[in-house]
Amino acid sequence: MVANTILEQLGGNKFIACTGSKNFISDGNSLRMMLVKNKSTANYLTITLNGLDSYDMEFCRIIEPKFNLKTGEMRKFENIKITSLKGVMFDQLQSFFTSVTDLDTHL
Repeated sequence: MVANTILEQLGGNKFIACTGSKNFISDGNSLRMMLVKNKSTANYLTITLNGLDSYDMEFCRIIEPKFNLKTGEMRKFENIKITSLKGVMFDQLQSFFTSVTDLDTHL
């Protein structure tokens, strides 16, 4: 329920079409999604409803483990925090998303 509300506040299907975001996951009081290439280099976003009826947005770059054939080593999974915004009101979600990623949320 919370995740659906967050997605609607972001712009719903127009948001999905304009930003190319995908792999939406509802996680209790949060919505997680994969992002397309953007100016922030973040490829993952989590938006969480906090106890103050506002949202926390966390833009991250997730680097998956890879095996290096030359060295024979496995690169570790990395979760690099790009930026974090706290206390974002529902009507600011689109503008903050655009300011971080430079992706338009509507036509």
